[in-house]
Amino acid sequence: MSDQPRPTVIITGASSGVGLYATKALANRGWHVVMACRNLEKAEQAAKDLQIPPEAYTILHLDLSSLASVRGFVESFRALNRPLRALVCNAAVYYPLLKEPIYSVDGYEISVATNHLGHFLLANLLLDDLKKSPESDKRLVILGTVTANRKEFGGKIPIPAPPDLGNLEGFEKGFKKPIAMINGKPFKSGKAYKDSKLCNMLTARELHRRFHDSTGIVFSSLYPGCVADTPLFRNHFPLFQKLFPLFQKNITGGYVSQELAG
Repeated sequence: MSDQPRPTVIITGASSGVGLYATKALANRGWHVVMACRNLEKAEQAAKDLQIPPEAYTILHLDLSSLASVRGFVESFRALNRPLRALVCNAAVYYPLLKEPIYSVDGYEISVATNHLGHFLLANLLLDDLKKSPESDKRLVILGTVTANRKEFGGKIPIPAPPDLGNLEGFEKGFKKPIAMINGKPFKSGKAYKDSKLCNMLTARELHRRFHDSTGIVFSSLYPGCVADTPLFRNHFPLFQKLFPLFQKNITGGYVSQELAG
């Protein structure tokens, strides 16, 4: 691919964890990665630390919790004049210890605002860019999780509760403060994360149903494995952060490294 322009992929949350190592993996495979991140300095340092070639990435600001930031990112990306071949919606926040909800600048519960609503808008805005790509293997990937599937062990664990969108009562009422849950019920922080990821997976399925046949875009949702030491858990108890990787490595055998997941 050295004599051809690098195909372009956007990866959200590319400054750490799975997103960062996915950036490295794709850069090594000849892609140009647009690292969509909140902290530009952190992303630049992370790319240098992993020795990602400078010509293989561009860093653009994106705060998924702000719908205005999502729209601004799309404008900044289009100004690069790079055909878009793939979009990877990877970024996520997880606040398992919150007793009261945090609301985004737009007034939505922060987990759903960042993990689902921001990505939902981003995917819809960039559909036209993907459609215009001359390549046949265009992709839109949204990361899911087993904790959003009630049939999986991680989804069955009733701490704080299994994922449950109800009949979308919270969305129907506008999902603004004081509403913090999609089903309109009292706030449970860990469940808000599970619900947001379930929405991610449903979004991928619905995008496929509506647009795959007419556009050729491959829409998929994937679970990268139990990346037990990912920065996603930085807001959990310090003891949990130490013991969870050991549990997954030695008890369940489900542990996957950040590099392998990426």
